[in-house]
Amino acid sequence: MQTILGANGQIAVGLARELHRGYTTDLRLVSRNPRRVNDSDTVRRADLLDAGQTVAAVEGSSVVYFTAGLPADTRLWEAQFPTMLRNALEATRAAGAGFAYFDNTYMYPQDDRVQTEDTPFAPVGRKGAVRAAMASMVLDEMERGDIPVLIGRAPEFYGPGRTQSITNTLVVDNLRAGRTARVPVRDDRLRTLIWTPDASRALAALGNTPDAFGQTWHLPCCDDRPTYREFVAMAGEALGRDVGHRVVRRWMFVAAGIVSRPARELRELLSRYAYDNLFDSAKFRARFPEFAVTSYRDGLDILCAAERSL
Repeated sequence: MQTILGANGQIAVGLARELHRGYTTDLRLVSRNPRRVNDSDTVRRADLLDAGQTVAAVEGSSVVYFTAGLPADTRLWEAQFPTMLRNALEATRAAGAGFAYFDNTYMYPQDDRVQTEDTPFAPVGRKGAVRAAMASMVLDEMERGDIPVLIGRAPEFYGPGRTQSITNTLVVDNLRAGRTARVPVRDDRLRTLIWTPDASRALAALGNTPDAFGQTWHLPCCDDRPTYREFVAMAGEALGRDVGHRVVRRWMFVAAGIVSRPARELRELLSRYAYDNLFDSAKFRARFPEFAVTSYRDGLDILCAAERSL
């Protein structure tokens, strides 16, 4: 049996589909309010802040995927995320299962250096510090060697469904709704984005590849990295109409943060949009050469198909 902790998010839903399609129909989906993705799924209610509930949720598993998310609230991240992860690791150790941790890049330096699996952590802001501490906790478990552990790390998302990211929220969702896209900080810097179904599919592959454990993996993205200006233009082609964008400067986010909590929560992430974002996934693509990465044009075609048909 394979178990997904934090089973309601977009990555977890895609992961459940991919695991069922290609690896196993014996899946357990765990969250506070879990919902089946496949008819054969088993669901289990559990609060990952409760160690006992987490142990019970993981019992009998061969692989445990940690895909839990929290709202973009720094205080909530600091109060809850490390405890959730610690409970998940201890429960997985008790079950003697493998552990696959889905991670992001908040702990990396926010500059234009090429990001590889060996990039040192240099978090900017409190959210970055939380993610650095969590990744370090997983790396410590990996080093301990009691159970098989891997990290699958993804850059910023874009994709279908309830995908939440700056790109989806400010760019894609606005364009699909017929509004002007809002681009954070600059529109002339290279962006690396991952199509969320690709991220789920890649995590499923890693969790079912024994020699993938004991390592950190950058999940696969396209080598061609568009600027936001180019990304918006591709979206316009996918929509079949003229579209526009405007750049939201850093000072605008700072000013908006005076009255808007979501804007305040974004401020510590803005530095990354001032530089080229060069996330390298060559290691994964070398190990899984048959893995087909979704191009930006194909992804945008999928996202814009419904609007284009109206």
